[in-house]
Amino acid sequence: MEPIALAIPAAILGILLLSIVVMYNGLVRIRNHCDEAWSNVETELKRRYNLIPNLVDTVKGYAAHERALLDEVVRLREECSHNWGSPGQQADTEQRFQSALHGLLVRVENYPDLKANANFLALQEELANTENRIQAARRFYNGNVRDNNNRVQTFPSAIIATLFGFNQREHFKLEDTAMAAPPAFIL
Repeated sequence: MEPIALAIPAAILGILLLSIVVMYNGLVRIRNHCDEAWSNVETELKRRYNLIPNLVDTVKGYAAHERALLDEVVRLREECSHNWGSPGQQADTEQRFQSALHGLLVRVENYPDLKANANFLALQEELANTENRIQAARRFYNGNVRDNNNRVQTFPSAIIATLFGFNQREHFKLEDTAMAAPPAFIL
């Protein structure tokens, strides 16, 4: 057999193997990006959960008759801080927590002394910054999930993804995120 006759199938096989390696490495890279991005979302959520006890304690001193709402915020904070499941599982409890927290911050409007309290203002500002960080981390995560899902679903990388067990990822979706941000207080 002529050397050129052997070189053509060898070159085709080499290109095929190289393509498989490149697709596999791309899938690994995007999986790692998704894991890192989700870790950032969880870090920001934990940061928010750690702010809530101080916020609730500060509000308690001024708004004792808002006890039911304060208790609900604390209960939901505990539920969220122990729910580290899939993004979909977390989104459900996170949505309820955000609604209760927003309701609390809206009711604070009725307490001018509280709105003027330096400790409360610092906590409210830190909470607003944290909400912005959560939204940025969530957008980054969802962008990585989109890229991952595109690679897992499109040909020919879908074949490699199926062979090596790469799966689609779940987006972290929250409804009405504009309501999740705490209201701005004007003194």
